[in-house]
Amino acid sequence: MDYEPISLIEPLMPAQGDRRLEDLAMELAAKSSALGSKLKPSVALAIRDLVRSMNCYYSNLIEGHNTHLRDIDRALVGDYSQNTQKRSLQLEAKAHIEVQRRIDLEGSSVNVVSADYIRGIHREFCSKLPEELLWVENPDTGDRREVIPGELRNQGVSVGRHIPPNAESVPRFLDRFAEVYRCDRLSRVQQVIAVAASHHRLLWIHPFLDGNGRVTRLLSHAYLKQIGIANSLWSVSRGLARQVGKYKSLLMAADQQRDHDFDGRGNLTAKGLQDFCEFFLEVCIDQVNFMESLIEPSELLNRMALYVEEEVRAGRLKKGSFALLQEALLAGEFGRGKAAYLTGYQDRQARTVLQSLLDAKLLISDSPKKPVRLGFPINVVERWFPKLYTNQE
Repeated sequence: MDYEPISLIEPLMPAQGDRRLEDLAMELAAKSSALGSKLKPSVALAIRDLVRSMNCYYSNLIEGHNTHLRDIDRALVGDYSQNTQKRSLQLEAKAHIEVQRRIDLEGSSVNVVSADYIRGIHREFCSKLPEELLWVENPDTGDRREVIPGELRNQGVSVGRHIPPNAESVPRFLDRFAEVYRCDRLSRVQQVIAVAASHHRLLWIHPFLDGNGRVTRLLSHAYLKQIGIANSLWSVSRGLARQVGKYKSLLMAADQQRDHDFDGRGNLTAKGLQDFCEFFLEVCIDQVNFMESLIEPSELLNRMALYVEEEVRAGRLKKGSFALLQEALLAGEFGRGKAAYLTGYQDRQARTVLQSLLDAKLLISDSPKKPVRLGFPINVVERWFPKLYTNQE
């Protein structure tokens, strides 16, 4: 077998002591830890479901697959389009969300940078895709190859100007990847920087025939979660998609070989890796700040109040609705018997207001007798969370 030297992927981490990267890592850790601290757990869980769909939307958008929010929402309840292409994109979106949900629920003891874990993400994601999305075609030869879920590529590939390691060497590069990025071998600050560095280096290895971008972004989410940075209330994919040109150009720049004697001591450019890591961490911080501004309770309540006022005026919601929605946001949930007290209405009228909000899915409940909590139906997302989907139809 034609093995390539492991040194080709070095350096896997920026040089220690870089003040800019360390400051960004500490800022991200602090901001992410504080995000959502003002929200009740039940509200945070509902927003987490919304963010999964957002993460999927933007990750697919980076790959050129524009699956609109309403189509994603329908896919989650098994309502698929009759149009074959649109249905395939719906299934792709649902697969992404289901994989991220599993990542969000798994324990922290999993070694997310291991080859087995990375292959597991690919296997789970691709096994849920329709058959037509599991083929790749060589644009030069027209040769078509099937993508086997969880299987490392068995042929050479090119990604733009980058030629990833040959297929025989991929397992060895993944072993080196896992060795360097294991959490228990890194300081807290280095763990955060490693999320950014590993994002590029996994794409550089390009272990699969297809799906590498989505697997890498899902892995970054899993890595952030494992080190206690991600709390599922923000998405790096949104930030990367909004600067997709810069994202891809910095990825390509970090693919280059060392430029001169002051560009590190490895095969690849140390400056390119440092620049990408700075960009990645800045994007993460920007997205934490963005979500913090959206879910700050007083600001969210203001947007909710304006929405309810307009809906009441149009006759689509009943007076007294805002009092119930406000309680759901601030308290997390409330018993149905509290509706009369909150609205100031008689029991029967209060139950009517409550039921109208349940029918509109602005309030949700696990059963007809259980407490109610806040819901986020698709028709209020852009009003309550403006600019969450900047490319939404």
